[in-house]
Amino acid sequence: MKIGIINEVDDQRVALSPEIVRQFIANDNEILIESDAGTSAYLPNATYKKSGATIMDTTNEVLAQADLIVTLHPIHEERWQHIKPEAILVSLFAPYVDETIPNKLKKESFTVFSLDMIPRTTQAQAMDVLSSMASIAGYRAVIEAANYLPRYFPMLSSAAGTVAPSKVLVLGAGVAGLQAIATARRLGAVVSAFDTRAAAKEEVQSLGAKFVEVEGARDDASAGGYGVEQTDDYKQRQQALIQEKAAQSNVIISTAQVRGPKAPILVTKETVEKMQPGSVIVDLAASTGGNCEVTVNNEVIHYSDVIIIGDSNLAEKVATHASRMFAKNIYNFLNPMIKEGKFEPDWENRIVKESCIFTSEMTLA
Repeated sequence: MKIGIINEVDDQRVALSPEIVRQFIANDNEILIESDAGTSAYLPNATYKKSGATIMDTTNEVLAQADLIVTLHPIHEERWQHIKPEAILVSLFAPYVDETIPNKLKKESFTVFSLDMIPRTTQAQAMDVLSSMASIAGYRAVIEAANYLPRYFPMLSSAAGTVAPSKVLVLGAGVAGLQAIATARRLGAVVSAFDTRAAAKEEVQSLGAKFVEVEGARDDASAGGYGVEQTDDYKQRQQALIQEKAAQSNVIISTAQVRGPKAPILVTKETVEKMQPGSVIVDLAASTGGNCEVTVNNEVIHYSDVIIIGDSNLAEKVATHASRMFAKNIYNFLNPMIKEGKFEPDWENRIVKESCIFTSEMTLA
């Protein structure tokens, strides 16, 4: 089987690393990779050649020859005409955000796997790209905040006096939030965290942070690690408490997502206006509207003397490790489906069935 890798658009990461290329080739596959696809992640062509990959000059060459194509971001529609008929596409299609995607792809007769639809179960942990990238984003969010914050994170004592530690509030204690907590604690900040899920409390406290709790949250264990929509009464009490905590914080790291097109608003304009001048908000939900009411996706803005960083793709800024982690997840996902260079998925397997958003080989529920 020919597996294709192309240059990502506006992203420094690459879908497969040289060491994972070597493993796929050892299992009777051929890897076709576009020239310089890994260069921005400091994985040059020479490392891929050494691993046995075939370097190709253009994106269209790879698309035309590959039986299976792996990308971080879905291939743009204008390039679909260049893809080999009946090809297998593996990417983060997010059909719960754009419901038209499956039908559009169906017309092209591709077999399509959406990595964000992999069930978040114990068995699937080794192939969970969302968790891998969220962990990196949570770490990087704190580094970004520290870069913009006009004060120290840790408490410091010097001949000039004692500097109080910064106060960090993390909204959403999923994978990204927990990594943000751990990183902020390592930098010496005093950290508090909020989440609607009761199960998050123990994890937050185990990292040395204080859990900010609002009674009466709906906690749906079937939501796959995402938050769920809350009642209006709960939202009012939640907003009041977050505003109180935000006013006392120097940094807010916002990571709260629900599975759907729009992230919940947790930090209103009024909340931002009550924050101390020079405070920083890093909004990881920016691509779906943001948890902060005034966030602008992919921009750093100043509002009421508060710096607001809208960036849902912070993992890209840690491109080398992000690429290697993504590649390992991909190998763990695809390897059981590829036997002696042939694509033979087990359609009864829950991971395979739930992640496949279209195939002509079976009828999906």
